[in-house]
Amino acid sequence: MNPLIKFFRTKIYTAVFLLVVILLIGVSGYKFIAGYSLVDAFYMTVITMTTVGFGEVDPLDDQSKIFTIFLILASVVIVGYALSIITEYILSKDHIEELKHKKMQKRIDSFKGHIVICGYGRNGKQAAKKLMAYNKQFVVIEKNKDMEERFRFDDVPYVIGNANEDEILIQAGVDRASCFISALPNDADNLFVVLSARQLSKSINIISRASQESSYKKLKFAGANNVILPDNIGGDHMASLVVVPGLMEFIDNLSIVGKSNINIEEVDVEKLFKSNKGRTIRDLDLRRKTGCNVIGYKNENGEYLVNPEAELELAPKSSIIVLGRPEQIEALNHQYDID
Repeated sequence: MNPLIKFFRTKIYTAVFLLVVILLIGVSGYKFIAGYSLVDAFYMTVITMTTVGFGEVDPLDDQSKIFTIFLILASVVIVGYALSIITEYILSKDHIEELKHKKMQKRIDSFKGHIVICGYGRNGKQAAKKLMAYNKQFVVIEKNKDMEERFRFDDVPYVIGNANEDEILIQAGVDRASCFISALPNDADNLFVVLSARQLSKSINIISRASQESSYKKLKFAGANNVILPDNIGGDHMASLVVVPGLMEFIDNLSIVGKSNINIEEVDVEKLFKSNKGRTIRDLDLRRKTGCNVIGYKNENGEYLVNPEAELELAPKSSIIVLGRPEQIEALNHQYDID
């Protein structure tokens, strides 16, 4: 629970307790000092505490008047305190929400080289799940305010707003991000968002979803580095299960099921060696040290080579793709200083 809300609730409980106490004192005083019935005593206590100015049930003697003076003075203080606390609590709700948003924005402002996910539908959620598994920093942009509690519960950094507005993109740190994923259900919205993101950052890697094949070229022209058509991928995957079922089942098992089931990892060469001198895949000796196998190589120009030779020299700014069981991948992540 938010400490500020807890603080206000404690003060409200105190105010209610004091109101109940002064009410009981008033009823008891009028019943035993003035000799009123229980109903009349309760009535006199309420009109005295609220200072509404109604008349007395019966004329009061001097002892009852002194008690009434005490009750009025005590009630003014306690009722005033209770009203001030309740009013402050009601007004502070907006302030508490503002503090939550400021705290979230401060967290996002500390990110650099993160990923921005626009839209938290089926594709956006899946992207977030996979990024979580790889411990990648990311921010979700979602215009549905009802998702806010869900984001807080899952501890997902978020910005509530329309991604078509540059201000919202800037709040998510698009200008500092390394990658932007546009997963909106409408192709026109994706097109506009991709244009805006590309305008804010010329170097950011933009990946966009598309529903129609006709949108593919438009999104590429707008600045998307990659355009994904989920329907095409789904159909191709289903056909592959018919043609090469065993292979597809194996590939499916490489996908992330949970946070600890990572089977494929891409590692920058700079993380594998202390020095900048040339080294080969054989020199890494990853199979012996971690159990992982090198299945791919990406050179400094972004070109891929499948199943590279052991004598391949690893150039600066290149990376290797390794395959292994989750525990082997974890061992690799702790084996960066191999030299």
